Amino acid sequence: MSTTTSTKKIALWVLKTIAAVIMLQTLYFKFTAAPESSYVFSTIGMEPWGRIGTGVMELIASVLILLPATAVYGAAMGLALMSGALFFHITRLGIEVQNDKGLLFAYALIVWICCATLLLVQRHRLPKPFTKTHTTA
Repeated sequence: MSTTTSTKKIALWVLKTIAAVIMLQTLYFKFTAAPESSYVFSTIGMEPWGRIGTGVMELIASVLILLPATAVYGAAMGLALMSGALFFHITRLGIEVQNDKGLLFAYALIVWICCATLLLVQRHRLPKPFTKTHTTA
């Protein structure tokens, strides 16, 4: 294995780990209805179903990201989830939420960047739409 290949593999694992760890560490707050999490989802009109549903989807995305065979799907899912989070920060919540100094926004942006990079680098692993995979008689 060449040094370039090893470096690329390490870089991909760093991106995967950062994205998954950030999403996983927020689950405690979502699933326990922590006041900050309830405030966020109440403000955007999605409490409690949005908080719980988002938590479940972030859990699934994190697991998919960490499994090599499904990492590209987890990255796509994480990118979509963080796009939603960033949208609500920009439109309704603000960058700073309850004096967090923009930490939630920064976490969402970091995960978005990690997932976008993973998706871009591993896009060849996505199925090709409208590709004929079998022949008909």
